[in-house]
Amino acid sequence: MPISKRQLTQLNLDLSPLGLEKRNLDEAYFCTPKGATIIGWAGVDGIHYCSIRGFGDMVFAVTPMAPAPHYVHPVAQSCSDFLRLLLSCGSTAPLDQAWQWDASAFSDFLVHHPPTREQAQVLEELAAHTQLFPMEHPWDYLQQLQADFDASKIPYSKEFYDLDLNPEAPVPAPEWKVTFEGGFWARHTRERPGQEVPIRQAFDWAGHHWLIPSLYLCSKGLVLDFCMRVEPSHIHAFLDKWDLHPAHGAQHSFSQQEQMQLELENPLRLDFSSTVHLNGRRLENTHSYGTSFNPCLGPEYSACGEEAAQAMEHYGLDPHFGWVILRACYPWATKRKPNIRTLSVTMAADAVSIPGPHVQVHGPGDTAVFHHGGQEHLLTVQEYEAQAMDWSHLAEAGVEYPNHYLAMSYTLTPELPDGSWSLVACDNGDPPRQAPAAPGQPVATNSAMVMAIDPIAFGETQQGPLHVACSSLHFQPVDRVEWRLVFYEKQYADLTVDLLAPPSP
Repeated sequence: MPISKRQLTQLNLDLSPLGLEKRNLDEAYFCTPKGATIIGWAGVDGIHYCSIRGFGDMVFAVTPMAPAPHYVHPVAQSCSDFLRLLLSCGSTAPLDQAWQWDASAFSDFLVHHPPTREQAQVLEELAAHTQLFPMEHPWDYLQQLQADFDASKIPYSKEFYDLDLNPEAPVPAPEWKVTFEGGFWARHTRERPGQEVPIRQAFDWAGHHWLIPSLYLCSKGLVLDFCMRVEPSHIHAFLDKWDLHPAHGAQHSFSQQEQMQLELENPLRLDFSSTVHLNGRRLENTHSYGTSFNPCLGPEYSACGEEAAQAMEHYGLDPHFGWVILRACYPWATKRKPNIRTLSVTMAADAVSIPGPHVQVHGPGDTAVFHHGGQEHLLTVQEYEAQAMDWSHLAEAGVEYPNHYLAMSYTLTPELPDGSWSLVACDNGDPPRQAPAAPGQPVATNSAMVMAIDPIAFGETQQGPLHVACSSLHFQPVDRVEWRLVFYEKQYADLTVDLLAPPSP
């Protein structure tokens, strides 16, 4: 017959010889769960047994002297099972210690600590009043119960997280809070969090699988989270090609062209813009925040920061994949927060920088031929001269800046569309240096001075618009420069995704 905690109390049995002592005033410890109802005390080391609000009839052992974080463990699914364990084990002593034993240790304890005459008498009274039978396999019962239990669900009071009272206190998970201005750090702002509306919209675009798990309705505007999934094989291939595994400890010094190619191939990077259409009105994205998760760095290296980890957990993202999470914010187009009838988002990939051919020209009249998009183009130098930059308006005590560069004007036949290309110097130039107080070697700093001018048209010639390019800056006059073309191309078509469609007629 099942016995409830109330029925056990009404029996008025003295179970203190079994390690279940009743007290008129129950003193809670720092590790006593929030919402606990204490059933009895072991009488040593503050050990007590309780039920916890929200966990039904389950009985827990609380052991304040145990090593962190092993303060609380379930010992029975119900009060009846708890009493049956007492009848089987002779006392509560093996119950609060079972979590740290194996079957042999548990059995040895029972063999070497049989019930005393007083305990045996109390056990007989308990069995007679409850009509319960001893638990047949107490170790198997406890092992299964504790293996299946999620201890992270146990609620604790503020004292449990007080480091003065509990130096081993775990850091509680930060509150999930999304605001219009707070990015992934909204818990540090006073802005009221937005209302989360789960949508779980999945789609494929730009070679990746995407998920928009939720939207957030904030007082200032709409917030969307874009989650881009990345195959781990792509991440490993990228790390191998560029030798970027942190375990290798390699120090790289990539050229400008290598850096451009590296950014182009990085599978955890995809720059795009987005526009929302809400009830037929256009909302522009004014600001965004990004974070990422990389599962391929190895267990000794952090795969992601706290912000990405929290987003991964909140949205249930698969940790076997890499993830890029972008939070985009769109101000309302109306003074008040609208009622959403229809909602869609259009994603447009940004143009990427693609390294082009190198160009060797050294003076007026020199030409260079290159091919792009299946068409041949002719670059013709019109002017080519060394110049010097005047840094007097940026004078800084003790610092010298490079000021020599080459300026070149040229024409391109046939022309390429504006904004689709540029011509840049291949070298990085000289960094600023400390001005020597006396003759000697200069000391370079970590800052670099690179000057580049996009191919802006300056006037017209018979061959077409005149463009200008400038080399990087150097301390000594420059007479020869190697140039490189860079093309800007959009690699993916735009995509519109319906997030909330109008109701069917």
